[in-house]
Amino acid sequence: MNNKIKLKVTGKNPNTYLKELIRENINLYNIKINNHFLEIIIDQKDYEKVIKIKTIYKIEIIDYYGYSKIKHFFKQYCSFILIIVLCIIYINELSNRIFFIEVEHSNPNIIKIVKSDLKKYGIEKYKRKVSFQQKQKIKEKILEKEKDYLDWIEIEEIGTKYIVKVEQRKKNKEEKKCLPRNIIAKKNAMILEIKASSGEIVKKKLDYVEKGEIIISGFIHNKEEIVEKKCSIGEIYGEVWYKVKVSIPKEKIIIKNEIEKAINLYFKIGKSIIFNNVKFKTYQKNEYNILRDSIIPIKLSININRKTTQVTKKYTKIELEKKALKYAEKEINKKLKVEEEVLSKKVLKKEEKNSKIIIDVFVRTKENITGYQDISKIDINELNNKKE
Repeated sequence: MNNKIKLKVTGKNPNTYLKELIRENINLYNIKINNHFLEIIIDQKDYEKVIKIKTIYKIEIIDYYGYSKIKHFFKQYCSFILIIVLCIIYINELSNRIFFIEVEHSNPNIIKIVKSDLKKYGIEKYKRKVSFQQKQKIKEKILEKEKDYLDWIEIEEIGTKYIVKVEQRKKNKEEKKCLPRNIIAKKNAMILEIKASSGEIVKKKLDYVEKGEIIISGFIHNKEEIVEKKCSIGEIYGEVWYKVKVSIPKEKIIIKNEIEKAINLYFKIGKSIIFNNVKFKTYQKNEYNILRDSIIPIKLSININRKTTQVTKKYTKIELEKKALKYAEKEINKKLKVEEEVLSKKVLKKEEKNSKIIIDVFVRTKENITGYQDISKIDINELNNKKE
């Protein structure tokens, strides 16, 4: 049967109502009748005619057939079906996210390096998992970037967890062949620490040195005379200074989330948006893709939109200074290696310019300032003769 409905007519002597339906030339199927009710199946198109018949009988639809049944089913259970679909999408979304990242290594510095690089290249807690091809590229990038620290890296996926296994590069303690050299400062700095295993130390802690100045000499003296040339071996750490200029707007627009939410359907083919029944002017969107194809430019998604409002916030002087200090530290940290660090930072001066404030920040860092100067071709006798 196609597009039919089943009616139940309740009342005294339903046979009278049946005769009325026959008089109106309404097609009737599967008639069941007794003293109190009548059950019949009619074509759906005749339903309006049945309703128009003046009667004291109670008429109710008790079943649908054909396309009407499908339509009625979806109308009746629309909310339930939507919830099921959303649950499936939500579960699928959760199963494709990373909730735990574990780096297996005994050296905390190596763990810190690897976690920082993973984050930089898109592997981070609560983010979506990456494809196999992306994972391979990320491993290659990390090994290239950290070639001085790492020999090997593997990213293993177990459920919603990434286990990262690494092998630290083993460096030779010293080069097999080390030519005579001085250790010099590669930056202007104040010396904080001198580690020397070969050569003559000519500077001391807290000395100020300029770039190129000798700290550990490869020339070995006996009183005033140079008696030998050696390969100076050591590391120098110094305090280095930076001035960072930071420009910050004096106010910002804050997006405030409201309680009100709405669900909308989004459908796009190519660059044309076919359907997008958004209720709010400004909103925060959580998108759940039902259909998306990169080859055929088509996208169908269900979006849960949360209404937002914009609020303008003016920064206080203290907040502006804190933001400037934080930004300056972040910029300097980009230049530093793992073993180097920011020691302190402070605001030097502030200048207001239109809607912005310009802040100069002074930053002190501890850095490896070890540089090298080749002395293998210098003649010791000539140097001694010059002194005489």
